[in-house]
Amino acid sequence: MKREEHIGCSICKSRMESIFNELNQEEISKLDHIKHCQFYKKGEILFHEGAYPRGLYCVQSGKIKITQTGIDGKEQIVHLIHDGNVMGHRAILSEDTYSGTAVAMEDSHVCFIPKAPFYSMAETNSKLAMKIAHLLSNELKEAERKITHTAQRPVRDRIAQCLLILKKNYGVELDGATINMTIKREELANLAGTTRESATRLLYDLQEQKLIALVGKKIKIIDEQRLTEIAGSSS
Repeated sequence: MKREEHIGCSICKSRMESIFNELNQEEISKLDHIKHCQFYKKGEILFHEGAYPRGLYCVQSGKIKITQTGIDGKEQIVHLIHDGNVMGHRAILSEDTYSGTAVAMEDSHVCFIPKAPFYSMAETNSKLAMKIAHLLSNELKEAERKITHTAQRPVRDRIAQCLLILKKNYGVELDGATINMTIKREELANLAGTTRESATRLLYDLQEQKLIALVGKKIKIIDEQRLTEIAGSSS
């Protein structure tokens, strides 16, 4: 069960990483007044694919996956969300349903901003509107890159790319190498567009080559340069 967990916008570090990072004090106070913050436990669903949006979600802390269901009923991870990221903006702006389902990958604090107040803020704040435009542009660019990469690169390359994306999005632990999140083999396979069996086999192959180390449920990147060469990316 989710519970309300209010976090003041003026002291929220994640706000500085979000589209709301250039609000003035009056706008911050307004945002603080209209939003509702809630705590979601690992595995809880924030919203469902096909539902109509009621507002915007902004992640204060935690990790969220956005999934879509294919025609074969299989889950595909299309986005990984972290601190400061927003969700639901495309559905709101296009006046359409959610294109995916949002699921907490770990215990997460998420703030919800109702649609009407969000529209009002975007209409009166040109900097916020431009931030939204840049966000949409970057997401389109990333979607195009992912389509090309999935269609043209071998599964091994896609697994390497996914590991680099996880590191980029979620950072590393104090050792400077272990990805700061726990991801199931099935989730990694869904992210890379392959099967769980293939993802597991390729992880062990990368470990044998001393490019990564599998430490319990965590993944440690040992040779990032070589992994980047395999991925064909500078991520």
